[in-house]
Amino acid sequence: MSFFLDNWMLFAVALASGGMLLWPTLTTGGGAAGVNPAEAVQLINREKAVVVDVCSAEEFAAGHVTGAKNVPLGELEAKLAGTVKNKTLPLVLVCASGARSKRAVAIAKGLGYENARSLTGGMGAWRAASLPVEKA
Repeated sequence: MSFFLDNWMLFAVALASGGMLLWPTLTTGGGAAGVNPAEAVQLINREKAVVVDVCSAEEFAAGHVTGAKNVPLGELEAKLAGTVKNKTLPLVLVCASGARSKRAVAIAKGLGYENARSLTGGMGAWRAASLPVEKA
C-alpha cells in the first residue's frame, strides 16, 4: 500500500494518458460510423456503396454527391428499405454538415443496415476535397 501512496503521481499520469487515448473512441462510437470523403470514394468505387443524402429536397437540389439518392431524415425510417433493398451493401449517409447523417446511421442500423456510415463533415467536407457535386 505504501508503494501506491509513494507513487500516486505516476498512477494519476497513467490514468490521464489512458483516458486521453480512449476519448476519441468513446466520443465517435468506435470510429466505425464515420468515413472521410476519400474513404467514401473508395467504398463507392470498390464496394459499390450506396450514397443516401438525408437533407431536405431543397438542399439536395442545391448540390449533392453524384449518384446520391435523396431520402430526408424525417422519412428515412419509412423509405430507406424501398430505396436501398440490399442491406449488405455499404451505405454512406450524407447531409450538409454530418450531424443529421450521424443520426441517420443509428436509424439505418436499427433497420438492419449494419454497414451504414456517416460522411464526416458532410457536403462541406466533400466540396473541400474537390469531389464532384451534382445539382438537380
